[in-house]
Amino acid sequence: MLSRTAEQLYWTGRYVERAENMARILDVSQRLSVQGRARSRDANEWVAVLDILCAERQYAEIHGEVTEAGVIAFLTLDRSNPSSIYSCLRTARENARALRSAISAEMWESLNTTWLAIRDLTEADMQAQGLREFFDWVKVRSHLFRGVSYTTTLHDDGFAFIRLGTFLERADNTTRLLDSKFHILADSGTDPAANYYEWGAVLRAVGAFRAYHQLYHDVITPSRVAELLVLQPQMPRSLRFCFDQVTYLLGTLSLGRKLESERMAGEFCARLRYGQIEKIQANGLHDFLMETLDRIAELSVHISHDFLMTV
Repeated sequence: MLSRTAEQLYWTGRYVERAENMARILDVSQRLSVQGRARSRDANEWVAVLDILCAERQYAEIHGEVTEAGVIAFLTLDRSNPSSIYSCLRTARENARALRSAISAEMWESLNTTWLAIRDLTEADMQAQGLREFFDWVKVRSHLFRGVSYTTTLHDDGFAFIRLGTFLERADNTTRLLDSKFHILADSGTDPAANYYEWGAVLRAVGAFRAYHQLYHDVITPSRVAELLVLQPQMPRSLRFCFDQVTYLLGTLSLGRKLESERMAGEFCARLRYGQIEKIQANGLHDFLMETLDRIAELSVHISHDFLMTV
């Protein structure tokens, strides 16, 4: 496979996943911000979103003061923000257009239809539709793309590159979401009802609310949420699950070659496989998550060097 084609497939997977993840982050932040907390706490909710996305400076240049409306506009339909939902879906569709001969007709149609629906959408339209309804729509369109990808195209190297981009982006998002919410909510008090709703909102953001109760049969606690999203091998959005997939896919694509990207992924996967949440928290969950982000960024560079055009 040409490295240009591999790169476009890889980034198509990443951008579709990024759009969905952005919708999930905004959904949980919006749900938490309407719980009647103090004004400074509410502001911190949106500051934390920008902080974990490393977008504070770019946001300040466009919108100035951090507000809920400003952050939502910046991360949904802002044409100048390359990580907004609008920009992610536009880039994914442009990549898919260049890949018409390498992907199925259903994959192209799902992305093209999504783009046509959001292309002329305005903030007023989005507000009239309802923010939660819009976020749910983005998630459903992402699910549709993954579904038709899985069922209508050959499970060859091209499919592997799409999946590789998807799971690497998902690991990055889970890390950012958990870090951005954990340090705010972990000190939110001991009110069981408030804790249940707030941590329940985080679990719903990653589609893990029912899975949590199936696994733990217990009240929702920060430690259990962290364990579920970091070390649980059966949870599709946990770091462990994502790195299991990334390691497998890199092993498939390497064809027996000793590549640094495969070694790095396998090393961190082993750490997650044999890790314990108690030790991770004792050493500092925030430090662990920041290290994870650094590893994902470094792994992305090595994937580019080993397989793609960009280095």
